Amino acid sequence: MDGGLLALWNHQSMQILVLLSLGLQFILFILAGVRRREDAPVRRFILWLAYLMADSTAIYAVGHLSFSSIVQVHPLVTFWAPFWIVQLHLGGPDNITAYALQDNQLWLRHLQTLIVQVLGVAYLLLYRNMAGGNLLGLATVLMFALGVVKYGERTWALKCGTLESIGSSVKAQPPAIHKHFHPQDMAQPPAIHKHFHSQDKAPPEEFLLRRAHSLFHICKRAIVDSSVIEEDTMEGHEEYTSQMMDGVELWALMEIELSLMYDLLYTKASVVHTSLGYLVRSVSPLVTAASLVLFHLAGNDGHNTDDIAITYILLGGALFMETTSLMNALGSSWTFAFLSSTKWHWLKYTALCDGKWDRLRRLVVSLHHVAKGGAASASRYSSRRWSCTIGQYNMLHFCTRPADTLTTPLLGRLANLVALSEWWNRKHHSGTVKLSIPVKIFISNYMRRLYSRGEFNTGMLRKKWGEDPLGRLELYGGILKESLGVEFQEGILIWHLGTDVFLAKSRTAKAEDAAERVEAIKVLSNYKMFLLVDRPFMLPGQPQNRLYQRTCDKLISMRSANPKYPARRRSGRIKNLFSVYDGPGSSSSRSATEMKDLANNLYDKYVNQELTNVAPRLTHVAKLAEKLLEKERDGTADTLKLVLDVWMDILVYAGNKCSRNSHAQKLNSGGEMTTILWLMAEYLYQASL
Repeated sequence: MDGGLLALWNHQSMQILVLLSLGLQFILFILAGVRRREDAPVRRFILWLAYLMADSTAIYAVGHLSFSSIVQVHPLVTFWAPFWIVQLHLGGPDNITAYALQDNQLWLRHLQTLIVQVLGVAYLLLYRNMAGGNLLGLATVLMFALGVVKYGERTWALKCGTLESIGSSVKAQPPAIHKHFHPQDMAQPPAIHKHFHSQDKAPPEEFLLRRAHSLFHICKRAIVDSSVIEEDTMEGHEEYTSQMMDGVELWALMEIELSLMYDLLYTKASVVHTSLGYLVRSVSPLVTAASLVLFHLAGNDGHNTDDIAITYILLGGALFMETTSLMNALGSSWTFAFLSSTKWHWLKYTALCDGKWDRLRRLVVSLHHVAKGGAASASRYSSRRWSCTIGQYNMLHFCTRPADTLTTPLLGRLANLVALSEWWNRKHHSGTVKLSIPVKIFISNYMRRLYSRGEFNTGMLRKKWGEDPLGRLELYGGILKESLGVEFQEGILIWHLGTDVFLAKSRTAKAEDAAERVEAIKVLSNYKMFLLVDRPFMLPGQPQNRLYQRTCDKLISMRSANPKYPARRRSGRIKNLFSVYDGPGSSSSRSATEMKDLANNLYDKYVNQELTNVAPRLTHVAKLAEKLLEKERDGTADTLKLVLDVWMDILVYAGNKCSRNSHAQKLNSGGEMTTILWLMAEYLYQASL
């Protein structure tokens, strides 16, 4: 068996490599878009593997060709060399250039690889025998020239995807009224939720997408910390921004804006949607088709049948991908933005005013609809929308996990053996929840109130997290002030536990009419705790890992010492062994009674103790809950509204103070709610100037 595989590799190595490379490119082409909307671990892993292997396979193949005698046995492999540049290497598909934001920073390394690879292929073409005469030689030269152009195009796209390059482009092009709107859009009512019937106007999602392009300069300035507008560019800016945002749902607009930013950072959008980019895409299918015809006319005498079949597969695959790239580019909403702002007025009139581009756009959307197997017609647009899924992590839930090692999941035991127990605890005990409409409404109304009172200045919050809602009720003092913590993440930990203790003992929280607020409080509290535990880079301030760990240890010791704590039922033991996720609200989750018991024990033990700064801050937690319960009893404050406002203030603060680099990084794995709120704050500020 081993000898057979070795012999196969020795005789068919180049054929295997070229088909592997083509397969990797199709994987990149198909899976690249999954990162935009959701964080799908399995598909992301496959994409990551294909991204790394595509480069390394092509580099190895060109090197192998340069120093092996395989060309004498299989002369057609020399014709394959340009394909490792045009389709099977850095040329690649248009919908992925960088897997992570850091890849853009390495554009100089890609430039060096470009030079080496081009020289290597040029060496093969000049000093290796080319069978097939002038026709095959001409086809090879055509593909080589196209490959060099597309190879360089991706390298330039990586450079343009750095935040520094985006910042430079923003400085070179100050904010202006870009007029990226269509006359048909202006006649359409702004209500985007009604069913759309007319063929003469843009459908609701298309209308939103065009408005997003109209305001995209705000997003570009915000991502590079350049949101301050100079006085000479202020004229008409407020009126234009307000006009473009009028009647548009803010959440939907922000989701699409971030999707456009994803295009700039992780795809070739910045180079494709230029005059030169459209020219390259128009010429590429013609060059590939010409090479296919030339290869066919060159004749197949003297060539291996398998090599001929592989060559046709390569040319057919390249033609398919180049044609698809052309159609996607011309039918993209980026093309609408390009046509709307072009200085070639004849082109704008021909494409937009006569409706030619709109018909092309509808055709491309229909083709996408067919390619997805007849999925919903909105599938083309849904990829640009956020999944509305946020992470959830609850400390009481984690600390009431079964202590019996017999019920520990098998994967957890394996993780412990390879020193990954902390990673396992974070992932296994985390969950997700779909953000509900009421929670969105609570957050949107709170942010609008902040701006209406002028709490923002140049887009930045000027108060401490949680200070504004407490200050409005003249409660910013004593334990309520102390509980916010010195460090931001310390305040999240205290308020997270304090909120759970308060809800466990509160009477108003159990009222039927309080259900929406209570659910919103729990969702936001668990979400911020999820960020603290699993994604601390999305939070400002210093990490508080040691404080978190000591608090968990203390809570676990309290649970173990409590004789009332129920043991895990034996009937669920087998099921627990194969458990993968056990997050808050999961089917295998602990009962609310267990968490409530631990919350009551925490309160009873620490409520009468003196405040101390010694970790963990459980005394602060108990005192915070006591103060909230006191305000609930005397009726001086709507405590549920107060707690919800504090969590929303913490949420807005986190998005506002998080680094722009972290916001940009998270776009390649579905995005984060704090990023949407950060951008929403920026747009509300610009509209209120």
